[in-house]
Amino acid sequence: MDIRNLTPAGVLTAEDLGTVHLIGVGGVGMSGLARLLLTRGVPTTGSELKDWPSLAGLRALGGVVHREHTAANLDGVDTVVYSTAIPADHVELAEARRRGLRVLHRSEALAAAMTGRRTVAVAGTHGKTTTTSIMTLILQHAGADPSFVIGGEISAAASNAHHGTGDLFVAEADESDRSFLLYRPHVAVVTNIEPDHLNTYGDLAGLEAGFAQFADLVDPDGFVVACADDPGAARLTARLRAAGRTVYTYGEAADADLRVSELTSTAEGVRYLAHLDGAPLGEFTLALPGRHMGLNSAAALLVARRLGVPAAAVAQALAAFPGVRRRFEFKGTAGGVRVYDEYAYHPTSMTLALRTLRTVAGDGRLLVVFQPYRVYRTRELRDDLAAALALADEALVLEVFGPGEQRAPGDGGAALAAAVALPGDRRLFVASEADVPAEVVRRARPGDVVVTMGAPPISLLGDVLLDALARAGAEAR
Repeated sequence: MDIRNLTPAGVLTAEDLGTVHLIGVGGVGMSGLARLLLTRGVPTTGSELKDWPSLAGLRALGGVVHREHTAANLDGVDTVVYSTAIPADHVELAEARRRGLRVLHRSEALAAAMTGRRTVAVAGTHGKTTTTSIMTLILQHAGADPSFVIGGEISAAASNAHHGTGDLFVAEADESDRSFLLYRPHVAVVTNIEPDHLNTYGDLAGLEAGFAQFADLVDPDGFVVACADDPGAARLTARLRAAGRTVYTYGEAADADLRVSELTSTAEGVRYLAHLDGAPLGEFTLALPGRHMGLNSAAALLVARRLGVPAAAVAQALAAFPGVRRRFEFKGTAGGVRVYDEYAYHPTSMTLALRTLRTVAGDGRLLVVFQPYRVYRTRELRDDLAAALALADEALVLEVFGPGEQRAPGDGGAALAAAVALPGDRRLFVASEADVPAEVVRRARPGDVVVTMGAPPISLLGDVLLDALARAGAEAR
C-alpha cells in the first residue's frame, strides 16, 4: 500500500460513508472499526471466513456478517473498507472497484471517524494496545466518555471500540504500513522506537523518520508524549524540541517530566511512585505484572494529567484496570497447568513477557507455544526471536503467519525453531496446529505455565489447550 495515495484525515466523516462493508471483519483492527461504526449508527456489514469471537458481538450490535467472500456481499453498499492484509485481487475488493464504490483503507475510514474530535493517538513498536486501553479507562473513570478504537479488547468490557459522547477520541496508531500518517492528533504518544517493519521503512533511520512525521502532524496546540528511557523515543524528543515542538517525557530517567521511581513488579502486579515537574503525584498500582506495564501506565498517567485529569482519579483507574485480552491474559488452569495468552511477537516484547511469566511460574517450568508473525520479521530478526524463546524451558514453534507474503526456503518456523538455544528435545517445530495440544499434554506437568504467543490465529489455541489438559488430567485419575 502506498500511503501517499490515501485520503488525508478530516475530508470525510463517518456519516459520509453510507452503508459500509468491511472485508475480513473478524480481525481485531477491522472488528474494532466495525464496532465503532455500529455504535455510531452507521449501517455496517462485513465478510469473514474464520469464526472469530468478535463476530457475535458485531451481530448483537446490528451488523451483518457474511461467512463467505463473494461479490453479492456488496449489494446495497456505499463504501468498502479493506486492510493491508487484503490482496488487490480479492474478489470483493476487485468488485468494489469495478462497481465504482468508494474504497477506503481501514486507516482512512478510521480517520473519517476521528473528524471533529481531539484525538489521542498512541504509537510505538510495542506497548500501544495496553497504553491505549489504560488511557481509555482513565478517561472513562474521569467521566469524559471518549470514543476509542484499540487493537485488543479491554477484558472487563469485552470491547475494543466505542462511540462516545465526549470530544476525545483515543486510538491505537499503526506504524507498520505508515497509516498513522493519516491522523491529525491532538496528542501523539510514542512508547518506543525499535527496528521493525523494515520492509516498509528500509532501516532504523527510515523508521525514526516516519515517527518524526507522525509527531509533526500534532495540532499546534497539542503535544507529544514520549518515553525518556527508550533510545529511539529519546532521539525523537531531541529532534522535536530542537524544532520548537512541545514534548513531555516519562520514565525512570532523572530528567523525565514524569519521573517514575521505586518501580517494582511481582506476580501480583506493579507499583511505583511518580513525580511530575518535580512535584510528587503519589503511589500508583496496576494489577498486572511487568515493569513494562508500569511504564505503559506512566505514559497514560502523563497524558491524563496534561489533559487535566486529577491524579487521584488516575490512581483509581489504574488500580481498577482489568487488563487487555491477548496481553498477559490468564486463560485458566487445567491439570495443575496455568495457561496464558500473549500477543507479543517482536523480540523485545517477547523478552519482557517471558521474563514476567518466568516470575509467575515460580518453581514451575515455562513452556511457550509461538507462532511467528510475518515472514520478513521472522527472517530479519531470527536471532533475536530465538534468543527470546530461549528464555522459556521449552519452545514449540508453529509456521509463520504471513498473509499475502511469499515464504522462501529457510524463512519459516522450522529455521526459527532450529535457532533456539535449547536442548534438541526442548525445542520443536510443529508444522500443524492440530498437533500442538498433544505435545503440550506430553510436556507439561502440574505447576508449569504454558503461554500461547504471537500472531493473531494462535489466540484461539489457549482454550483448546485447556480442554486437552483437562481431559488428560481426568484420564490420569
